[in-house]
Amino acid sequence: MDPSKTLVTIFGGSGFVGTQVVQALARRGYRVRVAVRRPDLAGHLRPLGAVGQVMPVQANVRNAASVERAVRGAGIVINLVAIGYEAGRQRFRAVNTMGARHIAQAAKAAGAHALVHMSALGADAQSASGYARSKALGEAEVLAAFPEAVIVRPSIIFGQGDGFFNRYGSLARLFPVLPLLGGKTRFQPIYVGDVAEAIVAAAEGRVKGGRAYELGGPEVATHRDLVQRVLDKTGRGNPLLPLPAAIGKLMALPFAFLPWAPLLTADQVDLLQVDNVVSEAARQDGRTLSAFGVAPTAMDAVLDGYLWRFMKHGQFDRQTA
Repeated sequence: MDPSKTLVTIFGGSGFVGTQVVQALARRGYRVRVAVRRPDLAGHLRPLGAVGQVMPVQANVRNAASVERAVRGAGIVINLVAIGYEAGRQRFRAVNTMGARHIAQAAKAAGAHALVHMSALGADAQSASGYARSKALGEAEVLAAFPEAVIVRPSIIFGQGDGFFNRYGSLARLFPVLPLLGGKTRFQPIYVGDVAEAIVAAAEGRVKGGRAYELGGPEVATHRDLVQRVLDKTGRGNPLLPLPAAIGKLMALPFAFLPWAPLLTADQVDLLQVDNVVSEAARQDGRTLSAFGVAPTAMDAVLDGYLWRFMKHGQFDRQTA
């Protein structure tokens, strides 16, 4: 396969993970079509490749016709689209499940030879979380329409611009006490660059299709340990206040009426009650990051590079010396 002659369509390519995937593909010489709802807000992707190599186009995964237009002529299709909370027309079923179905069906109809679908570790059709259920149903829709697709399920993803460590850094700067839900729940954070490399490897056919791969980093830590790590790296001593799930759901109620992204939802409270680590079955089957030939990056090798901004004096804090 000649990358310069292969067109890749990436849905959700302007986001946190997508930007890394676009850059990795561009470096390898692929022509990249980035399908997003607002192409006018995806201009930051163009400089990641040569002139004309990266092209944002309009598509909405809830609209099958726009998806079909976006995959036309593509040899590889990658789906990174997902929502973590519901708002307006953006519902779990519409985006995480039916959106995945639209992309898989369009990729098959267009004759694409590879489809990579990013799901999430913890996807479970029987979960109490609507998000986790919708991701599991989305996986089923993808494999039904495109049986040879590769599904990747990362744990929480860290890196510059992430939504986990940056959020706790912001909260620690704003509130003297940090509420803690699911403090004993275990996570296996994985670096965004490692996820991107795994996705590109899957797109190039370097792993077996028709399977779900579970991606985790080199370290398993509890939710409490991860929050404490943020406090330690930012030089802050905010006390942690463990709260039961019922109280957490009550706290989430007023956030549902905020005009911006909520700090907490009842669905996220449910997610925080379940471990988010690579399963023993995946390890035994070889369905982990090692299958992609990617060496996992440690959190301490990356977190200091962006958490400094949450220190009291930012880059001028004495602890950065």
